[in-house]
Amino acid sequence: QLQLVESGGGLVQPGGSLRLSCAASGFTLDYYSIGWFRQAPGKEREGVACINRRGALTNYADSVKGRFTISRDNAKNTVFLQMNSLKLEDSAVYYCAAVRMYFGCSRRVDEYDNWGQGTQVTVSS
Repeated sequence: QLQLVESGGGLVQPGGSLRLSCAASGFTLDYYSIGWFRQAPGKEREGVACINRRGALTNYADSVKGRFTISRDNAKNTVFLQMNSLKLEDSAVYYCAAVRMYFGCSRRVDEYDNWGQGTQVTVSS
């Protein structure tokens, strides 16, 4: 059974860092593009970053560009989101998602058909 499990969320002060992990089981990530998404209370889910299946191509939302870095280790079947210089507005539930895609990656929610359960990130002083 295809499963994605996020971890690494927590409470951090503004300016701090967190590293999220997305571990896949039941399938290999080699043929999948991965996206990180977030959803704050009362807001729509938005695409934060994505990475293509080989890790050569990434794409970021303007709001996180220069602060967040997405990466993947296909040997470990895991994708990461390094989040630096966190801001209050980064607080949300963060989800990873996978889609079988041979070229490029996407930050569109409706492109993805496999989702994790989410991990809470709270930025607060």
